[in-house]
Amino acid sequence: MTLTQLTYLIAVDNHRHFARAAEACFVTQPTLSMQIQKLEEELGVLLFDRSKHPVRPTTIGEKLIAQARTILHEAERMNQILQESKNVLEGPFKLGVIPTVTPSLVPRFLSKFTAKFPKIQLHVMELTTEMIIEKLQRDELDAGILATPLKERSIIEKPLYYEPFMAYIPKEHRLGKEAFVTNSELDIDDILLLNEGHCFRNSVINLCNTNPSFGGKNIDLESGNFDILVKLSKKGYGMTLVPYLYALDLPKEEQPQVKPIADPKPTREISLVYSRAELKIKVIEELARIIKSSVPEKLLESSEAVLSPVQTV
Repeated sequence: MTLTQLTYLIAVDNHRHFARAAEACFVTQPTLSMQIQKLEEELGVLLFDRSKHPVRPTTIGEKLIAQARTILHEAERMNQILQESKNVLEGPFKLGVIPTVTPSLVPRFLSKFTAKFPKIQLHVMELTTEMIIEKLQRDELDAGILATPLKERSIIEKPLYYEPFMAYIPKEHRLGKEAFVTNSELDIDDILLLNEGHCFRNSVINLCNTNPSFGGKNIDLESGNFDILVKLSKKGYGMTLVPYLYALDLPKEEQPQVKPIADPKPTREISLVYSRAELKIKVIEELARIIKSSVPEKLLESSEAVLSPVQTV
């Protein structure tokens, strides 16, 4: 067997489709299929049930695919050891970032990282928490940036900073003239929320300790990004909560509508996460250092008011 055959094997498992796997590997489908068949003949077992749509690994195939991932991981680790011995950091690095972090964080560190490590091809993908964890477990990402703690057994969490929640309140709102708001003043049915699937939404629900309801309103508004929530808030549909870095980037004329929340300030922990196998650990360490230098220093202090990104209510 060859490393190329194992690469094709994992590609088919990832895509559950021979044609898409071949496309991902930049080879023709006949070439990929032939190599998988040769591998099956050498091992004396069927690795995939081709009668299923999409194709699925056989029982023995699942075990061998897991081992193939380990083999390829260790082969890549050899390259990393060589790079580290030469004090050279280069090659592709795939980073997944959750949507509520991407716009306010990535522009802060991207130019610093690319300037310091021009030989690293940084590929940043905006993904949900679930997708980041899944892709890390399948070796399709090198690291991710998301809200923690998640306590996934196969994942290491390296806290980067602690970001307070801020209230965006329009002038005409019942709390519009307040200098700050307290947790007890927050009403979940008066807060515009992100769509389901966003961990920031989960944290807000945990903060209010209750699930949202229509509460007598004839309209229920949710959105996929903070920009729309702020615009809806300005139109009088309620207040909303946003992360500190997002609030910093709002135009100067909108800053008076941003109110702090009284102590204990609800906070989210943003971490760099990666597989326990610790591949490309040197790049991960440098990335963490650059990110920490790119955010306000006060955000580096740990907080006891961290909200879980997993809905607990």
